[in-house]
Amino acid sequence: MKDVWVYRETSGRVSGEDLTGYTVEAVDGSIGAVDEHSDEVGSSYLVIDTGPWIFGKEVLLPAGTVIQIDPGERKIHVDRTKEQIRNAPEFDREKHLGAIEFHGRIGGYYEGPHRL
Repeated sequence: MKDVWVYRETSGRVSGEDLTGYTVEAVDGSIGAVDEHSDEVGSSYLVIDTGPWIFGKEVLLPAGTVIQIDPGERKIHVDRTKEQIRNAPEFDREKHLGAIEFHGRIGGYYEGPHRL
């Protein structure tokens, strides 16, 4: 099983590239834009501002969900549906960013039956 917290070699991720503001596309449509991202080894992720899509909430997506990064279009394609992302454990930046327990929960969700 691949590590859900590591970008796929085929994603086109260039280390150090700022992804802030990139539009994020699920397999069935746009889910928002990157508000923050981390390239920390073994713990890379995207924080997505969903805007009105799910009432202005943020979601945390592990880097392993990224299929392709298109710098020309400023888009990131992920291998999950909008419903899978909507049903992920609720993310609260103040409580969960960097919290090991939440990291485990969200990793388990995306590594489990919710992967494509």
